[in-house]
Amino acid sequence: MQELENYFNTIFEGREPATLYAPIAYTLQQSGKRLRPQMVYHVVQMFDGDVSQAKYVAAAFEMLHNFTLIHDDIMDEAPIRRGLPTVYKKWNTNSAILSGDALAIMAFQQLLKLNVDEKIILKISEVFATSTLEICEGQQYDMDFETQEEVSIEEYIRMIYLKTAVMFAGCMKAGAILAGADEESQEALYQVGINLGIGFQLADDLLDVYADTAVFGKTIGGDIRDNKKTYLYLKALQDASPEEKILLKQYYESTTMAFEDKYQYVKAFYDKLQIAEKTKQAVHEYLKKSFEELDKVHVPEEQKTKIREVIANLEQRSK
Repeated sequence: MQELENYFNTIFEGREPATLYAPIAYTLQQSGKRLRPQMVYHVVQMFDGDVSQAKYVAAAFEMLHNFTLIHDDIMDEAPIRRGLPTVYKKWNTNSAILSGDALAIMAFQQLLKLNVDEKIILKISEVFATSTLEICEGQQYDMDFETQEEVSIEEYIRMIYLKTAVMFAGCMKAGAILAGADEESQEALYQVGINLGIGFQLADDLLDVYADTAVFGKTIGGDIRDNKKTYLYLKALQDASPEEKILLKQYYESTTMAFEDKYQYVKAFYDKLQIAEKTKQAVHEYLKKSFEELDKVHVPEEQKTKIREVIANLEQRSK
């Protein structure tokens, strides 16, 4: 992974105009968890593939991920990301849009740097392009939900499948293709990523209400502030009595209540209905499916250790 960090530190040297590339460098140098590129490296290593080529696939997915964050923060009007001002807050909205666009294009350029068989590049590019479009579809569903009166948990899971999970799945399948894995293993790893990604997002929903801001790196309660229909909210509506449901919706949809009051009222509902515990159980179930899919991958068990550790660490993230 240090190779990837070094790559990101040098890729923008001498590029002009600086006003276009400075926001991109700022975004990529806020390391975050780098979970997605980690999965590319872990999969390539699992199959004893060419790690020197993994850098380009890992960079492509990390750039794509950060492009989505730059634009998501504009749409969500989020002031903080990873404990620092978001790009549109530090620069301006127009700069953030343009830098995000440039970063998305640069992500695709990384795949052209691969020094492997053209058929492999084409297959990886197909996975990458499909993932990119599905992420946009997921974001649109997320925005649609803001004005949609009723959203089911099933609809929500479908949305995060597209917006979040396909990125993890694409990383793992692309890594498997690069390493020359058999098709059954490629598909199993795709499903590992899908279930891992859904579990990751449910844990993220949980942390938005219950985490320590200093640790989480984002403003706590942002989903409640913005009336976001998260797993916690939808599960609470599902489990609440008719009277509780009416009251919860009144609090959650309020645009006049002071944020701290709104946050505390909604959190009290979640506590009463044991929503945190139920969300943790849902995270556990999806990560359990990830382990089950990993069992189908055709390599010795000892070569799966790194990926098992990532999945296990994600479960701890929700606790």
